[in-house]
Amino acid sequence: MKEFHLTKCEREVMDVVWKLGSATVQEVVDALPRDLAYTTVMTTLKILTEKRKAVTKRKVGRAFVYEAAVAREDVQKSMASELTKSLFDGSIKSLVLSLIDENSMTQSDIDELRDAIAAVEEKK
Repeated sequence: MKEFHLTKCEREVMDVVWKLGSATVQEVVDALPRDLAYTTVMTTLKILTEKRKAVTKRKVGRAFVYEAAVAREDVQKSMASELTKSLFDGSIKSLVLSLIDENSMTQSDIDELRDAIAAVEEKK
């Protein structure tokens, strides 16, 4: 799996691209939850295209249209793996235990976690 490390701004832009499917710079600017300059979004999309290889672009008329080249789930897995390695010495158990907070977990959350653990156990 390719590793992805995205900055906060890059993640925000990717969220819009994933949500819209394809978008111009102006469409991303308009859909962002916080105000970012057009040039900031344009630069971020350039980085996501050329350096991160997370989006592709094609020319439509005078504008470029950007589309995700990676799935959200792949980026999530990559960044979670990086977090696990850097903060928890590679221990998934430590990561999960640090996230479990009995006050914020619903019974549905607990049931889903139990089901996910059972599925992993069945594969082993």
